[in-house]
Amino acid sequence: MNIALWAAQILLAGLFLISGSLKISWPKKRLIDSGQTGVAPFPTPVIRLTAACELLAVAGLILPWATGVAPWLTPAAAAGLCVVMIGALSSHTMLLVRDRAAGRGNREAVNVGANIVVLAALIFVLVGRI
Repeated sequence: MNIALWAAQILLAGLFLISGSLKISWPKKRLIDSGQTGVAPFPTPVIRLTAACELLAVAGLILPWATGVAPWLTPAAAAGLCVVMIGALSSHTMLLVRDRAAGRGNREAVNVGANIVVLAALIFVLVGRI
């Protein structure tokens, strides 16, 4: 179980390191064009704040548990990222409903599915590290 938790933590840290780095450095239009369509409803300062939280959580997913210093921060980081993913899931779901009503493609359906998988992995880490 410990190996599965570490694998999930490392994969999630990599995912949020990339996501947070892009959100903090790219303009909103470029993020949307690259497929991060969930940022569309939010103003740039909210996107930047979310990115900063994601980057801090990357450290929280790995360092506290690895060092044994304040290991409670690892499930706390996973819980914080669950909140971020619930926001992303609601944003993508809203975009999916809008696209379906307009008769457009299924790109947002893929994003909703990906959000659910990431949220499930975060819940696995959260519960497994409590």
